[in-house]
Order: sequence, then structure tokens, then C-alpha cells
Amino acid sequence: MSSAFQPFKLKDVTLRNRIAVPPMCQYSARDGFTNEWHWAHYAVLARGGAGLVVVEATGVSADGRITPGCTGLWRDEHIEGMARIAASIKAAGSVPGIQIGHAGRKASANLPWEGDDHIADGDSRGWETISPSAIAFGGGLSKMPREMTIADIERVKADFVATAKRALQAGFEWLELHFAHGYLAQSFFSMHANTRTDAYGGNAAGRSRFLIETFEEVRKVWPENLPLTARFGVIEFDGRDEETLAEAITLTKTLRDGGLDLMDVSMGFSTIDAKVPWGPSFLVPTVGRVRSETGMPVASAWCVDAPSDIEKAVATGQMDIVMVGRAMLADPHYPYQVALALGEDRPAWTLPAPYAHWLSRYRGAGKGAAQ
Repeated sequence: MSSAFQPFKLKDVTLRNRIAVPPMCQYSARDGFTNEWHWAHYAVLARGGAGLVVVEATGVSADGRITPGCTGLWRDEHIEGMARIAASIKAAGSVPGIQIGHAGRKASANLPWEGDDHIADGDSRGWETISPSAIAFGGGLSKMPREMTIADIERVKADFVATAKRALQAGFEWLELHFAHGYLAQSFFSMHANTRTDAYGGNAAGRSRFLIETFEEVRKVWPENLPLTARFGVIEFDGRDEETLAEAITLTKTLRDGGLDLMDVSMGFSTIDAKVPWGPSFLVPTVGRVRSETGMPVASAWCVDAPSDIEKAVATGQMDIVMVGRAMLADPHYPYQVALALGEDRPAWTLPAPYAHWLSRYRGAGKGAAQ
């Protein structure tokens, strides 16, 4: 068995392989509610053979959504639709996960295919944005956020806690806190977005405080036997990468000591001036460094799509779980293609029995169809 198809156990949860579907926004909800699109989408992805399927970034409050089309769990009424998704993922043999977060200064945006910019002032579809400091992101997201008060900070932390409770009630077994991609938590950590002079700003310890406190509060309500993880941008590609990475690793160790079970390593996306060196597996060395220096399990995504790259990332000990996004959208049964490419003994059985039976029964025909 290849490394990519070895099971992975974390707490009381076991993934059948090391391939996971990362949270990918569908921008198809209304008032936070899921619908037929989401129910079909996640069931199909889970049937494709991934060990873990993480539901898209879900708002902890209405103003925490990226767009009006984002899913939410800030109301008890949202639970029913999310429970249907979690159940369908589990029924297909994958572990149901969900990412929760607050978009901060990047909130109140148009759908990506309708501009991907801030909703214009005066448009009833938009809302006030908040951030650690009154600094706009820039570019199409030029709306000036309101600097958060201490009361705002306490409210958002409470929103994370309440949403985590609803996620558990909906049946999710893997929780990811969205601390990345220039959204609220990342903005607190980033010098590009946080110029506060109080306890939530200044040096790395101050800029880490919101993330640590939010995590600690969620840790109190999320069961110890289920994985509690975070997606965190450890690098900005802004010219001060070594300093940012060192601060991020220190924060990761603090979260680890407080009970974080896995870090989903990503980028900051806190500045429009970032120079990301896009290319196959470009982030893997950074991910491996986080794993090596913290001693905790890690996952990541970003251009680790080719079967050989997935296998190498796991086999070399740089990643425990590989998040595969775009390839899964192009082919929801992509883990089957990976299994074929890596020479797994029974590749068809990566998929559910109603598919695997026919794909494996007539070996010659199945091989030809796959090719």
C-alpha cells in the first residue's frame, strides 16, 4: 500500500486514506442556509473516495460571511441542512468536517463571478466590515473596516463557540478554525492589518492573542475525542517570510500545547503585494518545516495534485494529509485515479461498492475505461 492510502488516526477518528477535500466556498447559500446544491455537492465528493471532506468556510455570524452566498451556522435553524450534509459524507465512508470563521475586512463581498469585490456602499445586500485596525485590504476589497472594540472581540469569540456547538450538534466529527487567508483571525496576526497598541496588537504575542483566546474558548466546548484543527497562514511571501514563519511556528506550538490536534498550513493572503511563487508543491517545504519544528500533524493544499506529488509529500514525512481541491472539482472520483496511478492493489475499492463492483468485475474493460 502506498503512503497516500495508509489510514490516518487522530483522536477517535480514522481517515481511510491521506487524501482530503479542503473547504471550497460554493457561494450558493441564501441567508446562510444550505440547499440542494450543497447536499448533492458534498455527497458526490464524499463518494469519490477521500478520507476527509471539510465543508466550506461557514460564517460564525451574518457579518462574518465572505459574501451573501456563504453558508452559516450562526442560527439553530441552520443545523438541519448542515446535518444532512454531515450524514451524507459519513454514509459515503468519509469523515465529515467543517471550517468555521469570520471574514473580517474581506467580508461583504460580491460573488467571485460577479466581481469578487466589495459590495458598494448603499447596496442593501452589504454590511459593515470589522477588523483589528481600520485598514482596508486594497484592490477590489477597498472598503474601510471599522476597528474592533474589546466588546466586538468578545462577541466574535462567543460566536465561534456557539457555532462550534452547532457544528457538533449537526454531526461533524472534525472542526477546523479558519485562521488564514487574510480573514479576521489572520488579520489579527498580520502586521499588514493590525496596528493596534492595546493587548491585541504590537508584538507577536499581542497579535497572536485573539487566535489563542478564540481557540481556548472553542477547546472548552469541542469534545476531546474529536479532532480540533486550524487553518493558519504561516507565510505571506512579502519579503519578511523568515520572521513571519518563526512567529507562526511559535504560535503553533502554543496552540499545540493548548490542545490543537492538527495544523492545516496555508498562506496569509493579508497583502495584495504578496509574490506567491506558484508551482507544483511550492508550499510543501514550508509545511514540512512546521511539522518538523512543532512535532504535530499537519495538512496542506496548494498545487499538490499529481499522484506522485501526493505520495511524495506523505512518504517523506512532510505532510500527514494532502488537501486536494481543484482536481476533486474536475473529477470527484480523483482518489480512484490516484490509486490507479500509484498501483494500489484494489484501486476501484477506493470508491463505494456500487461503483467499485463494476469497475473491478471486468478488469480489462475497467482498465480501458480508466485509461
